[in-house]
Amino acid sequence: MPHTPRNARRQFLKTAAGAGLATAGGLAVAQSFDFKPNQRYPDPAVQILDPGFAKYRIYSSTVEQVATGMRWCEGPVYFPDGGYLLFSDIPNNRIMKYDEKTGAVSVFRQPSNYANGNTRDRQGRLVTCEHSSTRRITRTEKNGKVTVLADSFEGKRLNAPNDIVVKSDDTLWFTDPLFGINGEWEGFRAKPEQASTNVFRIGPDGQLTAVITDLVNPNGLAFSPDEKKLYVVEWKGTPNRSVWSFDVGADGVSLSNKTKLIDAADQGALDGFRVDRDGNLWCGWGSNGALNSEPTDVNGRKVHQLKGKPEDLDGVRVFSPQGKPLAHISLPERCANLTFGGPKNNRLYMTSSHSVYALYVEAHGAT
Repeated sequence: MPHTPRNARRQFLKTAAGAGLATAGGLAVAQSFDFKPNQRYPDPAVQILDPGFAKYRIYSSTVEQVATGMRWCEGPVYFPDGGYLLFSDIPNNRIMKYDEKTGAVSVFRQPSNYANGNTRDRQGRLVTCEHSSTRRITRTEKNGKVTVLADSFEGKRLNAPNDIVVKSDDTLWFTDPLFGINGEWEGFRAKPEQASTNVFRIGPDGQLTAVITDLVNPNGLAFSPDEKKLYVVEWKGTPNRSVWSFDVGADGVSLSNKTKLIDAADQGALDGFRVDRDGNLWCGWGSNGALNSEPTDVNGRKVHQLKGKPEDLDGVRVFSPQGKPLAHISLPERCANLTFGGPKNNRLYMTSSHSVYALYVEAHGAT
C-alpha cells in the first residue's frame, strides 16, 4: 500500500535507530513533531493571493511531511533516475536521502563538509556546495569519486559556497556568502579571505570567474526558463532581503541591467528558490528575525518580540516573473529552500528547518 507521511516518519525513525543516528549522527529525535495533513480539500495551507495562481493548485493535493528530525534542512535536489531526493542537514554535517518509493530516509554522506546547496548537472551527477571546513564546490562522479571543481579564487580560499545552479551550456553558477564561516553552528568560524561576497561562474573549461561582486551575502539563485535572466537573493545590503534580476548577455557570461524584482518588505526571509516553466519564482520564506525596537510585556517580562509573526510568514511565497505575489504555501516551519521533483517534475519539495514537506502542484520545474 502507498506510504503516508505518518508511515514515512515511522520508517525514518526505524532507519535512524538502525543506523545509530540518534547518538552518533546527531539526530535530534526530540525535534520531530506530529504533523497532520489538512483533511479538507482544497488545502487551506495553499493561500491564493492572486486568482491567476488557481491554475497551479491541485484541488485534491495537500501538504505532506515526508521527513523530520533534522536540525537545519537545506539544498534539496531530485534525481529522477533513482526516484530520490537529497538534501543537506547542515549543523549535523550530513547529506540525507529520501526515497520516494519506500518513504525511507537515510544518511547519504557524513561528514559532508557542512554541505549546503546541491544541484544535478546535465550528466546526472551531484554537485555540492561544501559550506564550511573545505569551502569548495565538488562533483560526485557516477562511481562515487569526489572531484573538486573550485576551492579558491585568485589564490585565496572561497568564503562559504551556499547555493548553486547549472545552465544549459554546462556552466555552474554559485553564491559565496559568509554564513558557513560566521560561527560554529553551520561549520567552523574563520576569517574570510575574499574581499567581497561574490557570485561565481565555473566555465566548461573549469575557469572560475566572479560575475557579480557588489551583493552583500548573495544567497539563492536561479535562471529564468529561457536563461535570459539571472535572479539572485541578497541577504543584506538593502533595507530588506531582496531578489535582484540581471539580464544575461548573448555571450552567456556578461550581466547587466541590475533590477530589484522582489523586496521582502513584510519581514520575510528570502533564501533559496526555484523557477517554474512559466517563469514564476517559488521562494523559501519565513521570519527574518528582526526585533521590534520597543519591548512588550510578556508575563511580567519586557521582551523584544519579532516584527513579523513566524506563523504568518513561514512557508513558500510564489511570485510572477514581474515580481507580483501570487500565492503563499503556509508551513509550520520556516522554508529555507525548495526544488521540483517527482516522476513528472511537479512535486514541490520544501526543506524547512527540521523537516521536509512536499506538495503536488500543476507547475513544473524549469530545469
